[in-house]
Amino acid sequence: MKKSIFAAMSSILVLSAALAGCGGDKPEGNAQGNTQNEESTGPKVLRLNMHAEPPTADPALAEDSTSGALLRATFDGLTRIGEDGKPHESVAEKIDISEDGLTYTFHLRDSKWSNGDPVTAHDFEYAWKHALEPATAANYAYQLYYIKNAEKFNTNKASADEVGVKALDDKTLEVKLENPTPFFLELTAFYTYYPVNKKVAEADPKWATEAKTHVGNGPFKMETWEHKSKLVLVKNENYWDKDAVKLDKIDFSMVEDENTELSMFDNGDLDWAGAPLSALPTDAIPALKDSGKMQVHAIAGTYMYKFNTEQAPFNNAKIRKAFAYAIDRQSIVDNVTQANQQPAMGLVPPTMALTSEPYFKDNDVETAKKLMEEGMKEEGLTKLPPITLAYNTSEGHKKIAEAVQDQWKKAFGVEVKLENKEWKVYLDDLHQGKFMIGRSSWSGDFNDPINFLELFKFKNGGNNDTRWENAKFQELLNQSAMEKDEAKRKAILAEAEKIFMDEMPAAPIYYYTHSYVKNDKVKGVVLDGLGFVDYKWATIE
Repeated sequence: MKKSIFAAMSSILVLSAALAGCGGDKPEGNAQGNTQNEESTGPKVLRLNMHAEPPTADPALAEDSTSGALLRATFDGLTRIGEDGKPHESVAEKIDISEDGLTYTFHLRDSKWSNGDPVTAHDFEYAWKHALEPATAANYAYQLYYIKNAEKFNTNKASADEVGVKALDDKTLEVKLENPTPFFLELTAFYTYYPVNKKVAEADPKWATEAKTHVGNGPFKMETWEHKSKLVLVKNENYWDKDAVKLDKIDFSMVEDENTELSMFDNGDLDWAGAPLSALPTDAIPALKDSGKMQVHAIAGTYMYKFNTEQAPFNNAKIRKAFAYAIDRQSIVDNVTQANQQPAMGLVPPTMALTSEPYFKDNDVETAKKLMEEGMKEEGLTKLPPITLAYNTSEGHKKIAEAVQDQWKKAFGVEVKLENKEWKVYLDDLHQGKFMIGRSSWSGDFNDPINFLELFKFKNGGNNDTRWENAKFQELLNQSAMEKDEAKRKAILAEAEKIFMDEMPAAPIYYYTHSYVKNDKVKGVVLDGLGFVDYKWATIE
């Protein structure tokens, strides 16, 4: 492979003995533990809380961190992000890249599905084209747009046969790209690029909805799925790299309340509490920090409030900016979240920043009031309509919403109603535009700022939800895809981010950190700088 392919990769964090100093002194973790976990001769079972029912276990339909963690445990891509934070050959044992960077030829190793079927190049071609098929309505289809004619097929402007992915035989997959894409081997490690067992999927369209019909090719396979209650994974003995997998089982609970989750950890019923699958109770964070139990590290992610730009008054950019400017981010990270988050005055997080200067001043109530006055005048309003701020059920999201609710009332005298919903229902409502202001977040899928900007390229595309789009913004993103000079490309993307911040379809609030507590006996869980978690190498000593 070309050396440049692996340049500028995200930082990696492997939870081993070396991690003890991260975020404080070595954590005491879960002193009680579980008897079977403490006995080296017994089965190694990792007990986690998933916080909520995963919306899907189908790679084509996944778009959230909960589903992503499940898929990463049960599937394997052509490449996989290793413990060193770099993509390595996985299902593909050899990768050839053309001199012009437009053609990738993946040579597959002998590997099997969890049901014993061989994994073939046809499974990859089927999976990618299925995700792009307009009828699938996959919100993450745009992650495949780097492939030649993928976007055209997804938008009914080309046929499936014209898409640049083809199984030359059972063991050879040829992929042609629209433009050279230095991070493409990171993308092939992402879940939208996972294979799907073609034979299984064609025989049963609901294959991914139950444990008994679910088939994957990853380190673990699904044993039990009691919806909205628990999910159990066991080691996949058909996995090509099974010798690297040390855990026998992963037990996932689905407890929404963070206080209950922390109590379960303290009582020895869980080996981990908090991020990346859940969150620690905000009230407990100061004591956990003082005790040295809590681990904290920054990730490339942005917490934000999205505005429905097709619903008054948020069809007006000045009103959107007024609401955004009136948020006191420093107060929120100091007094509510309390886990070393950084106030966000831009969309792209610091590790990928396109500019060294913030796009606006935090807690700028004076400018916010001026913008509000101008925006209301433009809309012919003398009073703001009732405002609703929605979030998915979480004690942490609730406290942030309450703080912002109070800040907006003080700035504008507006009454803001808070509304919370279960995760899957909430996601569906966001996508269908059933909200005024909605909590959201985004962590990078790969280490490039385009990942944050392309989210808002099309008003009806993928995970935009805001219904906002801008022709100049789109033009700049298209230019960036063809620009080979790194400095020029960065300048183009910076111009695009400026348009976004001037229009403010979403208000950035803070840049993420992950905070959690864990049993000291848990080793080898990999958390990368993008916020992804991988349990392939995890163990319990």
